[in-house]
Formats: sequence, C-alpha cells, structure tokens
Amino acid sequence: MMKKLSLVSLFTLFPASCYFSQTTVFAYLKDVNGKPIERAGVDLKGNGNDVMADNIGYFQFVDVQPGHYQIVITKSNYETKVMEFDVSDKEKRKDLGTITLYSNLLSSVDQGLAIIDSDDDDGNSQTSTVGLLQSSQDVFNRIAAFDLGFYWFRPRGIDGRSGEIMLNGISMIKLDNGNVDFGNWGGLNEITRYPEISVNHAPSEYAFGGNSSVVYKNTKASEYRRGFQFTQSLTNRNYRNRTSLRYSSGMNKKGWAFTVMGARRWAEEGIQEGTFYDAYSAYLGIEKKLSDKHNLTFNIIAAPYRRSTASPSTQEVYNYRGVHYNSYWGYQEGKQRSERVRQGFQPIFQIQDFWKIDKKSSLWTSVSYQFGKDRGSRLDWQNVQNPSPTYYRNLPSYYDSLDPNASEPAGPDGVVTGMQQAYQTSLSAWTSGDPNVTQLNWDNLYRRNTQQPKGTYYGQTGKRALYYLVDDVSDDKIFNVSTHFIHNFNDTTKFLLNASYQNYRSQLYREVKDLLGADFVLNRDPFAATNQPGRSGLFNEGEENVTKKVGDRLTYDYIFRRQEIKINPGLKFATGNFDVFVSALAGYSTSSREGLFNHYLYKDSKGKSTDYNFWNYGLKGQIIYKLNGRNFFVYNGAYYSQSPYLEDLFINPRVNNSVAPNIRNMVINANDVSYVISSPFLRLRLTGYLVDTSNETMVQRFFADGIQLNNADDQGNETLVQSAFVTQVMTDVKRRNLGAELGIDIKVIPTLSLQGLISYGQFTYQNDPVTYFASDAAGVFSNGLSYMNLGKAYIKNYRQGGTPQQAYSLGFRYNSPKYWWFGGNWNYFDDNYLDPSALIRTESFVQNSNTSTPYHNLTEPELRRVLEPNKLPSSLFINANVGKSWVIGKYYILFSATMNNILNNKRYITGGFEQTRNAKFPNFAQDNDREFTLFGPRYWYTQGRSYFANLQFRF
Repeated sequence: MMKKLSLVSLFTLFPASCYFSQTTVFAYLKDVNGKPIERAGVDLKGNGNDVMADNIGYFQFVDVQPGHYQIVITKSNYETKVMEFDVSDKEKRKDLGTITLYSNLLSSVDQGLAIIDSDDDDGNSQTSTVGLLQSSQDVFNRIAAFDLGFYWFRPRGIDGRSGEIMLNGISMIKLDNGNVDFGNWGGLNEITRYPEISVNHAPSEYAFGGNSSVVYKNTKASEYRRGFQFTQSLTNRNYRNRTSLRYSSGMNKKGWAFTVMGARRWAEEGIQEGTFYDAYSAYLGIEKKLSDKHNLTFNIIAAPYRRSTASPSTQEVYNYRGVHYNSYWGYQEGKQRSERVRQGFQPIFQIQDFWKIDKKSSLWTSVSYQFGKDRGSRLDWQNVQNPSPTYYRNLPSYYDSLDPNASEPAGPDGVVTGMQQAYQTSLSAWTSGDPNVTQLNWDNLYRRNTQQPKGTYYGQTGKRALYYLVDDVSDDKIFNVSTHFIHNFNDTTKFLLNASYQNYRSQLYREVKDLLGADFVLNRDPFAATNQPGRSGLFNEGEENVTKKVGDRLTYDYIFRRQEIKINPGLKFATGNFDVFVSALAGYSTSSREGLFNHYLYKDSKGKSTDYNFWNYGLKGQIIYKLNGRNFFVYNGAYYSQSPYLEDLFINPRVNNSVAPNIRNMVINANDVSYVISSPFLRLRLTGYLVDTSNETMVQRFFADGIQLNNADDQGNETLVQSAFVTQVMTDVKRRNLGAELGIDIKVIPTLSLQGLISYGQFTYQNDPVTYFASDAAGVFSNGLSYMNLGKAYIKNYRQGGTPQQAYSLGFRYNSPKYWWFGGNWNYFDDNYLDPSALIRTESFVQNSNTSTPYHNLTEPELRRVLEPNKLPSSLFINANVGKSWVIGKYYILFSATMNNILNNKRYITGGFEQTRNAKFPNFAQDNDREFTLFGPRYWYTQGRSYFANLQFRF
C-alpha cells in the first residue's frame, strides 16, 4: 500500500513541478545489504523542509528552486549522512540515486563524554582529550574518541594546542596558551553535535589548522530538526544529572527560523570526594532568509558555571586514602567546603552572513565577540606553614625521614613528642581518614585568623590575615572576523580562500575572595624577609593602600594583548585516479604585555612591553589515489610555522616583561601515508606517520615550597631562595612522534560487526635543550637578567609524557532490526610516561655550587638510576554500551547507556608530573631512595567504574 502511495505522490507532484519550472528531488535509502531503510529523517538545509523516508526508503522534496543544496539524513543506529547537490534551471527531476547508510552504534548516541580537568598547586593541569576527539567516518578515530579518549589517549601523542576548533567560522583557540575552553558551550551537546572534521594534519576547507585536526561546528538555526527535543541524563562522573530542552521552528514562509536550547548539569558531589558541579548553558539561534541567495544568522551562546576541582597526589597519599581522595576540601561547621572553585561566564555573540554570489561562487562572513570573566579560587597564606593536608611536612613520610630519636618542639600544650610517636600518630590518622588531618580544617583557619592581635599596618589597624582565599581572574575581550570564499571552476576543481582577524585582550589579576575572619591582608611578599632581606617586599610599590579587603587586587595585575591575521588559500581538484588538495598559510601576529603593578624586584614590571611580531608560513597537501571504488592510498603532508603563544613568549608575566631567550617560531613537519578500504563488509585504515617539531619553547610554572637555590645579585649579595613561584623554560626543543595506526571494522553478518584498533608510537625528545630558570622571589640575577642559564637539560631520547604510546582495542556491536543495540570492547594501554623535569636533568643539577664541578664520586650509572624515565603501569579496561529506540506516532524515544571500566580498574595512572623541589643531586638522590619520597611525582588516577545513561524524547 505504501509503495502505491509513494508512486501516486511521485506522479501527482511531477506535473506541478514542471508547471512552476521547479524541481522534484528524490532518492532511495538502503543499508549495505540493499534493504530499504524506512522512517529516516531527511533535512534539506537552508530550506526549512524535512521529510521522512517511507517503508521502501523513498523520500522526495518538491518545488526546489535552482541552486546549491545540502541534505542531512539521520536514522537511529546509522551514521549521519551529509550530501551536497546542485539543481540547474532546466532540471525537472533530480534523481540522487540510491543512498547507502552504514550502521553505526556510537555516532547516533549522545555518549555524554565529560571533560575532566584538575588544577593543582603547582600550576599543572590535565584535561581529557575527549573534547578534542570527535566521531567521524573513520573507524580508528571513532574508537579513539569514544572508547580510548575517556582514558586520556591522544592519537599520535599530539596535544590540542596544535589543532583548530571552529564555531561558525570563528576560531575558538585562546591566544594566551593555545587551548580551547570547551566550557564556553558545555552542555549544548545537541547544538554542537555533528561537526565537520579534517583529521590530524590533513588540509581543511575552513582553516589551515595544525596537526591535531580541524573541527568545524555550525549552528545555523534552520538546520535543526523542527520541534522539541528533551534529554535527561544520569551519570557518576564530574556531574550526576543533565537536563536539556531544545526547540526549533524550522524555516517559516516569511524566511525566519528560530532555535533555542537550555541545559543544566549538576551534582552535589561528583565522583571525586568533596567536588560539586553546577553549570547552565543556553543557545539562541535566529536565521533570516533575505533571498534565495542570501541568509543571515545570529547566535548567542552562554554557559555560566561554578564547580570545584580535585587534586593530584603522591603515591603515598593514594595508598592511604584511595584514588577518589581530594585534598582541596574540608569541613566548616560540619559542611563540606572546597578551596578550589572555578566559576566563569563568557558569552559568545556571533553574526554570520551567507551569500550565494552566483552558481559557482559563495561567500560566508562571520563576526564574533566574546567577553567575560573566568575565576579560579585557591587558599593562600602569609608567614605560616602551608595548610594543605598533603604538604610534605604534614605526611607520615616526613616524620619517617627524620632522626627517630629526635623530638618535636613543644606544642601549645607544652607536650614534647618523639619522632617515632609523631610518625605513628600521623600514620594512624591518615589510614583511618581522620578529617582533622586528611582534609582542610576550615574552623582552625578561622580560629587562627580571629585570634590574631590587632595591629597597625601601613596606616590601617585590624587583624592581619594569616590564611585567606584569593581568586585568579581572567577578564577576556575577544573580537573575531573571518570570511570563507568558495569558487567552483567546474565539477572537479574548487578554489578556497579563508581570511581571519582576531583581537585578543585579557586582563589577569588576583583579588581577595574571603579573609576567613580577618580584617585585611597585606599586598606584600611573605617570603621577602628571608629571600630578599632589606627590600620592601611590596607587590605594588607606590600604591596608597597596601592592606587589601574582599574584592581588592593583590600580588599581580597585567594585560595580555595580541592581534593575529591569517590568510589561507586552497585548491581542490581531481584528475584521473587522483584527488588533490593543496592548502597554504600566511599569518602575522603582534603580542605585548602591560603591567599594572610595580613589583619590588623588577624594574620592567609596570608599563607596556615591546611589541613582539612574528610571521607564519605553511603548506599542506593531500593526495588520494583511487585504486578502485573501494581501495585508496592517501598521503597527507604539512610543513608550517607557529608563532609562540603569549604564555610561551612572556615567561614570568605576573611580575615582569621578560621574554623567553632565543624564542622563535615553532616549526612542524608532519607526514603520513594510509591505505584505506571502504566496502559494505570491510572498513579499514592502515597508516604510518612521522611528525617532527623543532624550535619549540616549553614553559612550565609551579610553586616550589622547599626548593633551595642560591641567588647572587650584581653587588655580590647572596640569597638562599627556599619557597617561590618558579618558571622553567626550555628553548629550541626538538620532538619526534613516530608510529603506526590501524582501524578495522568487519561486518560478520548484517547485524554484527567486529571492530579493532592498534596504535603503536614512539614519542621522544630529540635533543638536549638549553634550560633557564626564573623565580618571582629571586629578582634580577648577577647576569643582569631575571632568569639564569642552567645549561643543557639532558633529555634526549626520553619519552614524551601525557598519553599512552601503545593502545589496543577490540570490540563488537550488535544492531538488531528491532531498533536495539548492544556493544562492548576491550582496551589496553602501555608505554605511558611522565614528562621529564628539565631542572633536575641540567648541568647545574650535578654541579657542586662551591666548586662548579660535578659532585665527588658521582658516577654515570648512579645518575642514570636516579633519573631514569618515570614509566607508568600498563592497564586494560572493558567498556559496554546498549540502547533502544521507539517511534510512537509522531514521537521518537531513544534510550542509551554506556559503562566504562567495568572491571573497576583503579590502578591506571592517566598522567601527572615530576615535582621539582630538590634542585641538587645529593638531596634529590637521598629523597629518591626513601620508601616514600617527600617530593615524589604527583599523579592523576582513573576514577574507577563509571556510567552514563541517556533518555531522549523528540516531539
């Protein structure tokens, strides 16, 4: 009956389309076995029309005017299909033929992948790469994103700073550090869900990019399915609940389309102890069709959030308290309170103009403005010991490192405690989980502050804060303009031109958040008395008010500015069995810092720096050789330069205008060759790749409490710097990422597929870069500079850290004809390392400060033993996913669920960093040989078994 109705409708509408000189576009949908696919949604983009295929897989659009079009075909359990076609003036019927949809369990399900980050005391952070890895048609990238990305696996060992994330033609890369803040649109999964991707260093139509993919997200209001979509999710990750509602009007007869969405994610306590999550997100899209050749869109994206973060810890602490331990919180009057709270609100406003110039040319122009503040709180203190429960003097290992026959000084109660007893008391408290020892004691911090006697400081009388909370604030203003031009010379040749301009301004400062019962805090260096005797110690000399209250700025205040222009022409053409894509880059940037505080140690702390200008050039190419319709060879090559980001250029921006010595543009040379099979029963990609990076400047900043470094000024006065915020800089770093990838998908029977992935790499440092050291508390060294040369860091052939260099996955998926599915996979990781600390591998590390010669009796085998690479344990995981969809009249319901780490493996270390406290070999070796080192590496562990359940309702 339905087949007859389809034929009747076809022949009924055909004469009408002829009469009005317009076209009927039609096609048939089938699976890989040739069976019709019914009830698939087909959206005609830019037209506001959407239809549903009938029971023989047939669909059609009538009264389609001449022009260039795109359709998006969606069906539960199948990959989303995007097709483009042209309708000419003389065509009455446009037959798109038979369109094949491939089964895909994962891309049709909102995986609910959370971006998990942790900020630690030392300024290090770790971010899951899930946000960067998007699903694509490629089986390797799909598995890497949905199954391996959750465990911080980065394909080819490339971090996100070398990629490009675009939203409506605008780059979302922050020019201070090259990262992307996915929280700016967090929770809007249904809006930003189906991006276009050029993987790795392959050329893209939208931007030149880098070597970790170009991801282009489009949010045109007319391109969403008409109607409502409600989603409810439950999980045990950073947040526990997610609720969202989206409505799209489609394009109406007057040429208007509206899409609006709101979402919330929240948790009173996440999977990590003492963490909470509260984030809202909203989207408003308005589109106006001015004519058949002209569309205008307006988008607002706003995602305010407030959440707490979790700490990394040493192995000693994890042994006592487990992998969910978090040192950043404690009880205040019986309620949990965290010192590390991130909150921000940086809305994005965008206008985009789509102009179809003629049949062969089109121009897209985007204007964007983003502003707002991002805050991160932390506990600070002056002239008292670090109150963190994981401070090395608060752990059992500290007491164990001391003379067991010695005694602690008498406490407030007058009792003298022996070291053996102190060790046993501390060990008992940590193993039993005494919150007065293992967590922050907020009540005690308030008590210490309120018990302070009143005093007069810089003309103000009151109680000076020993402990207080601060917010590190980033106040951003980002203006972008970009344009995307396309000209089709013919069916096989296309010219592309992208141009962009970004004006980035960010004011960064610290302000008082909570005085914890005190009246004010001093804007003065608490270590000045010991590190810089005789100096004022003022962070802002000459200011009227040194005593700071809530909302006042202290410690640092400066402005980053950067302007960047990029021109990116490209050419795509086909000849014979070859498809070729060539893309070029010319770019220019100018960067500066303006200090607003007059730091007591640095003459160049206040005022505007020199403008630092850099030119960038690049070339990318892709060649596809088609053996036949199912077998291909693909080559991708890239050679380009990248100017340093602001935080790489200015090595210590909180206190001065100093730039990294010998800084140059980083140069990347990336190549890969792939063999690809794409058939109904076998999909495979086998790739070999080589990525060389040179001229890289690597800056690491951390707080070192316990470091001991001698500083001599130009007068010969020596100072022992013991505690400070320090900077480590390596220049002219050379790295090599070499390896092979295999992704395979085999259809055993029509409803069952097997999938596999192999990633084998060697990611190493290729030279011994020169290393420099700077410190907030050291001032200008005897060389007249604010940094000192420590010589070469001997890290050649050390493995790079941050990701497993071996990864394997094997899984299956069963797709029932009755619209339910089930899948699972096994994953294994190996060759995961911590990045080597440069400071403890320099010439200075092994030299006696008195003789400037290597330490006596220091042998090469002993040095290698102490400084051997920090390899992390291998691990395996099992994941599973399941889902079911229903169509009830006009209503569509989808349930899906995933479970990661079913075996509850809590031994996997996802990353971490080597602490740098002992900067000389004897002290380092002594500490390294203890059962629990006082300054051992800090780790992040996997969070154990996790789940995500999702219910979606469309009406």
